[in-house]
Amino acid sequence: MSDKPIELTEAEWTIIKAVWDGQPCTAPAIQDKLFKRMEWTYSTVRTLMDRMVVKGLLAAEKKSNQTVYRAAVTRAQAQRGELLYALKHAFNGALTPMVQCLLDTKGVSRDELDELKRLISVHEQTRGAKRAGGKSGGKV
Repeated sequence: MSDKPIELTEAEWTIIKAVWDGQPCTAPAIQDKLFKRMEWTYSTVRTLMDRMVVKGLLAAEKKSNQTVYRAAVTRAQAQRGELLYALKHAFNGALTPMVQCLLDTKGVSRDELDELKRLISVHEQTRGAKRAGGKSGGKV
């Protein structure tokens, strides 16, 4: 996959989650796994999976008379793409309103807030170290 943000449709999210949980896998195995919830036919699942291969989301390999699929993107890559899409489209690229919305919407625990503070602190230290190493005086 390139550095271009990954954007998945709702159906692709359904498929890739099932692939992550059972890879390597075949289209019939994914269809069986999802049938009770989605009632998709084999041809629907196979078409979706083949399109995901073309998009670079899945990798496919022929083994005997079967096609075996694996995810070509990680959960983290897919989640990052989804988050960047929301940031761009719902918040016009503004991070602060997005974070405020998340904090207002979800009951954030003390542990989650502490972890967020720790992550911000680490990020600030890392950015500070990069700036200090880049130019004299630490200014960019």
